[in-house]
Amino acid sequence: MIGSIKGKIILKTDKFLIVETGGVGYKTNVSPDTLSKLKNPKDDVFFFIHTHVREDALDLYGFLNQEELEFFEMLINVSGIGPKGALGILGIASIETLKRAIGTGDTAYLTKISGIGRKTAEKIVIELRDKMQNKNTEEKGGTSLRDELDALEALKSLGYSQNEARDALKKISPDANTNTKIREALKILANK
Repeated sequence: MIGSIKGKIILKTDKFLIVETGGVGYKTNVSPDTLSKLKNPKDDVFFFIHTHVREDALDLYGFLNQEELEFFEMLINVSGIGPKGALGILGIASIETLKRAIGTGDTAYLTKISGIGRKTAEKIVIELRDKMQNKNTEEKGGTSLRDELDALEALKSLGYSQNEARDALKKISPDANTNTKIREALKILANK
């Protein structure tokens, strides 16, 4: 199995990259968040890789750090979540925010933010909740998630799309209160 790739990006699309190493180009699926972090398409890159083997395909999924890879692998072990769905979930919110939502059992947050259905969100919570829970999550998680949802709704009411609002909120500390999140998100959105 391929565990990592280091090389040059020779092609960048909106869903995957082709990374050339040793004269071979590897099609590597990455999250939208990872794509946005790679500004110059000719840069050298290093990805931790999840190799997904199916009967008719061998797909590579690339991650900039080990934490993203581990969270992705936890998500695909939930029945009903495939690699593309897990990659989509990772692209919607920060890993810390997703872990808090799962750890506190907040299915409403998962369905609202990640665009997954209620039943799938419940499966994720049931299967991963014990892995996500810790004292920090229990103490701060509920308030932080409510702040993020409130900020998301406020930005949508100001005319921003859900995707624009989510992208801006991902760049703000999850520990910030609602007013700070809205203020910082508006600054980010104004600079676009």
